[in-house]
Amino acid sequence: MEIQWESVITCPRCGHRERERMPESACQYFYRCKHCGAVLKPKEGDCCVFCSYGSVPCPAVQAGK
Repeated sequence: MEIQWESVITCPRCGHRERERMPESACQYFYRCKHCGAVLKPKEGDCCVFCSYGSVPCPAVQAGK
């Protein structure tokens, strides 16, 4: 399976969607919504904001690490 490096994050507060490139070597723990300014954190049990709010999980999860 090929790793996808872009994900669309959807803000749970306002519904704004933004395409973002995911970090290659680390999980991203915080993300600020570009529309409403809400600071997103991963949901319990998720490693990063992409796993919680993204259209695809982070590269580490995609790779099975």
